[in-house]
Amino acid sequence: MSEGTMQRRAQLDQGDQRDRRRKRLGRVLVCAAVAPVMLIAAGCSSDSDSGSGSDSAGEGKSAGSETSASAIPSPTVQAAAYSKLPKPCTVLAKKTLGDLVPKAKTSGKEGNSDDAASRGNCSWSSLDDNGVKGSQFRWLNVSLLRFDSDTTRGAGDEQAQEYFDKQVQAAQSAEGAKGVKSEPVTGMGDAATAVRYDLKKKEGSFKQQTVVVQVENVVVTVDYNGAGLAGEKTPSATDLMKDAQKAAKEAVAAVSSANGSAASSASPSKSASKPASKSASPSKSAAKRN
Repeated sequence: MSEGTMQRRAQLDQGDQRDRRRKRLGRVLVCAAVAPVMLIAAGCSSDSDSGSGSDSAGEGKSAGSETSASAIPSPTVQAAAYSKLPKPCTVLAKKTLGDLVPKAKTSGKEGNSDDAASRGNCSWSSLDDNGVKGSQFRWLNVSLLRFDSDTTRGAGDEQAQEYFDKQVQAAQSAEGAKGVKSEPVTGMGDAATAVRYDLKKKEGSFKQQTVVVQVENVVVTVDYNGAGLAGEKTPSATDLMKDAQKAAKEAVAAVSSANGSAASSASPSKSASKPASKSASPSKSAAKRN
């Protein structure tokens, strides 16, 4: 074999080796180029799935929150039984007024009220002059207070019960009261208590009777006192209390009638007795005397 031939074969072998290296390098470059694309695609796919999951979770939480919020019931309170009050000067029959305050005007004296549907009171005073024998004095006051149900303050009857307790305590702790006695009263309203005591004044010795009644969301307070003046004998506290309870029963019946329901004055009271506690501030009606 000639030297020229051997050179050409060597050149061909070198060319083949260069071709093989170029092909291998091309494959490496192709793979290198493809790999990042696959990674990027995989990364995008992963991010997309993650984002979708996050959004779904967010939507799930939002829907759950809305469902949870809507599932929480709004606070409710039982509606009050009575929505109005009778005119306070009309709650007692003329005959009753004739027995309790015989010399008084049956029209009575109505107190000022900024909300007649929620509060009111009426008073009567009587002076039966017997000449040189003296005179018999009587003073009667009926007050009515109604409570509406409210989600903040509670049911009307519960508020009325709290006020009932306060009225009883106020009567028991009236300024200047002597010989205070309290007793439950049955046969009217949901709860009723009678408080009696003596009250000394310059005009004479007064016998004070207070009857407090809760009927549903209304509290009725009857104050009745009597005195024998200028030598007249002091009236019987027992008789005065009977009259006060009679007036209270009529007032309770008037409240029920004003609301279009049957009088509940004959129904037994739910509470047989109330605790005899003291209050630092007596009620205005119990403290007022003519």
